[in-house]
Amino acid sequence: MDIWGPALLRWFHFLAGIMWIGLLYFFNFVNAQAVKEATAAGEAAPISKYIMPRALLFFRWSAVATWIMGAGLLSTMNYEGTNGFLAAITLKGAMAPIGLGALLGTIMLINVWTFIWMNQKKILGIVPATDEEKVKARRTAFLASRANVMLSIPMLFFMGSSHFAQVFVR
Repeated sequence: MDIWGPALLRWFHFLAGIMWIGLLYFFNFVNAQAVKEATAAGEAAPISKYIMPRALLFFRWSAVATWIMGAGLLSTMNYEGTNGFLAAITLKGAMAPIGLGALLGTIMLINVWTFIWMNQKKILGIVPATDEEKVKARRTAFLASRANVMLSIPMLFFMGSSHFAQVFVR
C-alpha cells in the first residue's frame, strides 16, 4: 500500500486549509476594520491596489486547493468496502463527520468564487461598476464572507473530528 500519496494529500490539504481559513479570518477580523480606518484617513488606496488583489488571489486558490486535496484524500480512504469519498458524501457511519465538514467546506468554496470574488472584482475596479453597484457588491461580499466565518467553526470541528474518532464512536 502506497502511504506517500495519502500522506502528501493530507499535508497539502492541511497547508492549503491553513492559508484559506487564515486569510478568511484576516479579512474579517483585521482587514475590514483597517480598511475603514484607512478610508477615513484617505489612505486606503495602497490596500486596494497592492494588498487585496494578492490576498484574494491566494484566498480563492487556496480554497480550491484545499477542496481538491480533501476530495483526493477522501478518495484514497476505504470505509467498510466503500470508497471514502462516497462514504463521506453519503454520511455513512464514522465518515459522517468528515462528510459534514466537506459539505460545509464545499458551501464555503462556492461562496468564495460566486459571492465574494465576483463582488470583490467590482469593489476593486477589476470589472467596471457604478457606485451603486459597488455599494451592493460590498454588502454581498461582506455577508458571504461573514457566513463563511460562521460556517468555518463547525467545518473545522467536523474536519478535525476525523482525527479524533473517539468523540463520535463508543
